[in-house]
Amino acid sequence: MADRVTVIGWDGTPLTAAARSALSAATLVAGAGHHLALDELPARAERIRLGSVGLAARRIAAHRGTAVVLADGDPGFFGVVRTLRAPEFGLEVEVVPAVSSVAQAFARAGMPWDDAEVVVAHRRTLRRAVNVCRAHNKVAVLTSPGAGPAELGLLLQGVHRTFVICEELGTEREQVSVVTSDKAADHAWRDPNVVIVIGGAAAAADTGWIMGREPGAGPRGWALPAAEYGGDIWLGEGESDRLRAAQLARLGPRAGDLVWDIGCGSGAFTAEAARFGAAVIAVDSDPDALGRTTAAVRRFGVQAQTVHGIAPHILEDLPEPDVVRVGGGGAAVVSAVADRRPERIVTHAATRDAAELIGRDLSEHGYAVECALLQSVELDTRAWREEKRTVVFLLSGRLPDRSP
Repeated sequence: MADRVTVIGWDGTPLTAAARSALSAATLVAGAGHHLALDELPARAERIRLGSVGLAARRIAAHRGTAVVLADGDPGFFGVVRTLRAPEFGLEVEVVPAVSSVAQAFARAGMPWDDAEVVVAHRRTLRRAVNVCRAHNKVAVLTSPGAGPAELGLLLQGVHRTFVICEELGTEREQVSVVTSDKAADHAWRDPNVVIVIGGAAAAADTGWIMGREPGAGPRGWALPAAEYGGDIWLGEGESDRLRAAQLARLGPRAGDLVWDIGCGSGAFTAEAARFGAAVIAVDSDPDALGRTTAAVRRFGVQAQTVHGIAPHILEDLPEPDVVRVGGGGAAVVSAVADRRPERIVTHAATRDAAELIGRDLSEHGYAVECALLQSVELDTRAWREEKRTVVFLLSGRLPDRSP
């Protein structure tokens, strides 16, 4: 095992005295090509070009001597420190940090970033990173080859955002560009780069006490009465707050997910799914329903995209969903949704026959199906008199091969 492992962050500025001292004593140095070209590297040190951090960690663990790993920005911020400290390598590391590339990017843009979401986009996580950009009005994306500004822009189709693209920060080739998301695919961008994604309705200004989105925005609680969403319009059993609570519990929307809300009605489900951090596309054939939904999400300071059209035909061009709530359209819409293979689907039916039809179709699509009869009775607590009763079948489908 290496006698000593030092991880040095590099942000393009001259190395600190601590970093130079560690480098001068190194018998092995790992880093990217531009790190291995630094003048401060000792001539006799073994050099490893850093591709797979895991492979480099194995080489370092087997090395007899003093090792240094060079990394861009702050190596403890979505960086190599996490991998090097993995139990299977048994390495104890010292860290000499530098300014993170995210901090540099926001500094170049002259913007605060304590209210920003920060995500990493690889080929396997690109879609989830895009969903975070859909759901929030300020996101920093640490990109990678094949998951850069062009790919972000293409997947954000239908959602307008502004990109601040920072290429090769801290080097002589540094460049900062501002483009709209629909134009990002028209350029070839150099790696590494950071993309600041801005847009949508900004939340109310706040002095701030926690990084990222304020978790306490809006009224306390979930599955709130309709009045909390800007009105008390009654749109049938499908808009019951008790049913909505059960639907949310079975779908479990979360950051990085894309939720379809088909037949968005009052906008209550859309707003609540967005409050969990998910990106939401609300679909309805009624323009008034889309207007109510837009007002509801603004009331709660969250984001959602609205699409006017009739399901299932309008669904063909929508990006792939993770979970779906079908608030209207019946078995035909549920079947079309199941063809897209989301991880989970919830819907409701007014009769047992309709519930059986939907349940059989979900089963034929390979979903594990649950069905429950939900009855809700609201009482006037002054006289303890029944005011309103709703009875509905709740159906949920879970795709086993996509579930964690």
